[in-house]
Amino acid sequence: MEKMSTVEVQITERAKKFPNEALTNLNQYINEAMLNESFNSLNKSGASGVDRETWHDYNVQRSERIPQLLSAFKSGQYYAPNIRRVYIPKGDGKQRPLGIPTVEDKLLQTAVAKVLTPVYEAIFYDTSYGFRPGKSQHQALDALFKGVSFQGKRYIIDADMQNYFGSIDHQCLREFLDLRIKDGVIRKMIDKWLKAGIFEKGNISYPKEGTPQGGSISPLLSNIYLHYVLDEWFIEQIQPLLKDSSFIIRFADDFLLGFTNKEDAERVMKVLPLRLGKFGLTLHPEKTKLIELDDNKGQKPATFDFLGFTHYMDKSRKDKAVLKRKTSSKKFRASLKRMYEWLRDNRHEKVGELLFEMNQKLRGHYEYYGITFNGSRISTYFQETKHMLFYWLNHRGGKAIMNWKTFNKLTIEWIPLKAPKIYHSYLKVKP
Repeated sequence: MEKMSTVEVQITERAKKFPNEALTNLNQYINEAMLNESFNSLNKSGASGVDRETWHDYNVQRSERIPQLLSAFKSGQYYAPNIRRVYIPKGDGKQRPLGIPTVEDKLLQTAVAKVLTPVYEAIFYDTSYGFRPGKSQHQALDALFKGVSFQGKRYIIDADMQNYFGSIDHQCLREFLDLRIKDGVIRKMIDKWLKAGIFEKGNISYPKEGTPQGGSISPLLSNIYLHYVLDEWFIEQIQPLLKDSSFIIRFADDFLLGFTNKEDAERVMKVLPLRLGKFGLTLHPEKTKLIELDDNKGQKPATFDFLGFTHYMDKSRKDKAVLKRKTSSKKFRASLKRMYEWLRDNRHEKVGELLFEMNQKLRGHYEYYGITFNGSRISTYFQETKHMLFYWLNHRGGKAIMNWKTFNKLTIEWIPLKAPKIYHSYLKVKP
């Protein structure tokens, strides 16, 4: 976890000192030093916004531009530029819209998010894991494993929200922000970001709801929205009414509810769509389901997907029922497809450079998917990618053909391919 800056510590202390009050004068913490720090934290090779300006272009003029930006922000004269919308593949043949702000807008969003984050970290629940400092997918997976395996929460509501980021109600969001943020400069800036035009295929539209994915401020705003709509409602209002224990685990807009009591699960399943609908959110009627993990009835075990893994009940080495996981088929196929296309497009690189880059990609895959119970899947991924490499090394043009024996010498002895490894074996309890 990164060490908190002096500013973040100061804001955290203010937030804790006044837990039930809206804070004012937060914009005082945004100065040239913070804007420079925010600029340095941006991805230097990130995509450009509507003005096509790159990080390097802005960097040449930063000594002049940042003071001008600060002055425009404080005086209210800064207007959020249009956001360039692109589409990226989701892995299931569909595409997800992504909004790309300008470099200058990104750095201002980053600075504002840096000031607001400590305020909301003081009230966010530990059960929310997405886009928060010190929180990760693997912590969410750990909580899920323990809740199901050791605490008996075998009734799972696997929820799927339709177009969440595009459905956030602006007025509801403003009312939620009113509870903690009354700084006029920052609130006006957030309003400008919410109203910013979307530039797509030569046309500009002005959405009346939603926050575009891609901006630095969007993950925080979406977490604030679901904190009040879902987390606080479930923990403060619903859980006290249930007969037995339950959990909520949320990563951004992806969440699970778990119960030890079937009747509790069924009751929440009925009221959940009503609660979300009150704030403009919709559950996918076919993808949202109540799963009974213990009710196999001699058939295949029930499964559900969460954070790139397929989860299912199985026996441990000590013959106890535990929640196991493996890379989901969709993510597995998508990962192989990306590797195949990358090898195809880069096969003419020098062999040493090609294998060095491939090892970095393999390591990245293992660092996420190398988790307890998933050893078989990451081993299969390794073998599949190894065969892809063999294929494309023999399709580099020319007459030289590499046989399997030489290929094995290359990838085992000369330049070893990164072997599968379990990076997340933090579950030291062996049931």
